[in-house]
Amino acid sequence: MKLKFLPLIAVFATPLFATSASANEQVAESICAYIAANDKNSLRKTLSDSRIRIKNVYDGVSCDGLPMIRFAIKNNAADAAEFIIKQLPGSFVAKMGDSEWAASNGFAASPILEAIKARSAS
Repeated sequence: MKLKFLPLIAVFATPLFATSASANEQVAESICAYIAANDKNSLRKTLSDSRIRIKNVYDGVSCDGLPMIRFAIKNNAADAAEFIIKQLPGSFVAKMGDSEWAASNGFAASPILEAIKARSAS
């Protein structure tokens, strides 16, 4: 008798997982859009409303194929980048290699590099 319910459970559970995946994609798209717009407040609100911490999703979210900080450097989004950098552990920021990436890609004058260096030192 319990076996009859298994297919029924599978039919109802599948849409729940699909909804969760699309919701995650929407949050990731919002994060990238707010970084590109340098909208720190909306970025913070989206993360808060979704109960997400940057450090938990940093490796899983990429914007135009770039990690969030590199995407912010590319878009000159200093406020958003500083917010993200402050949310990450200093040791993590030091290991990412964003300063070297910026220098080799023509962004050596970016003000975001100062925030990276300050956070890496802490």
